[in-house]
Order: sequence, then C-alpha cells, then structure tokens
Amino acid sequence: QLQLVESGGGVVRPGESLRLSCAASGFTVNSYAIGWFRQRPGREREGLSFISSSDGTYYSDSVKGRFTISRDNAKNTVYLQMNNLELEDTAVYYCAADPHDHIFAASMTKGGHAIRSWGQGTQVTVSS
Repeated sequence: QLQLVESGGGVVRPGESLRLSCAASGFTVNSYAIGWFRQRPGREREGLSFISSSDGTYYSDSVKGRFTISRDNAKNTVYLQMNNLELEDTAVYYCAADPHDHIFAASMTKGGHAIRSWGQGTQVTVSS
C-alpha cells in the first residue's frame, strides 16, 4: 500500500528555515513524480515544487529561489528545504506522488486534482 508521511513542520520566525520530509512506502520514490503543495487559510491548494522520475525539478514562482526539492533514494524520502520563510508561507504543506510525470506537471497549477496519492499534511507557521 502506497503511503506518504510528512514531517518537519513547525513554528518559525520570518527569515528562518525549515526542512520538510516526505517518507514514502509501498513504492520507490525515483520511479514517481513527487512534490509539494500547500493550502493557506482561505485559499485553494497550490503546487509549489516537484521532482520527476527523471530528476527534473519544477518550482512555482512563489517559491523559486527560496525552496529546494531533493530526493534521497536510499531513504526513499523527498525533502523540501525552505529558506527565508515569509509570513505568507504559513500553510498546511502536503506531499503528493503520481506514477506519471505529465499528470503531476499538469496538476501543479490545478490544485493537484488529478494526483493519485497524498500525505496527511504538516503545518508550517511563520510568525513574528
């Protein structure tokens, strides 16, 4: 059974960093497209970043230059390093995975509606 478990969320101040982890089981992370979405209070879920099965990476404009996605195949885990966090980054962050790169890519700007598997989410709060 495919499972995604996020961790690493917390409360930080503006300008600080966090690293989110997405531990996968039931499949190998290097055979799927895996990425991160977030849902801010009162807003639609938005795609932030993903890494494809061929190691290509994508970032939304809102996080480009501040967030970095990476994959550790030995640990079957995907990470999201978040630097220079802003108040507007406060959200629940979700890990998602799909066996088809093109489906994941197309879903990034559509709230992830077609993506097959999701984690339970981890809360990130940026507060001064």
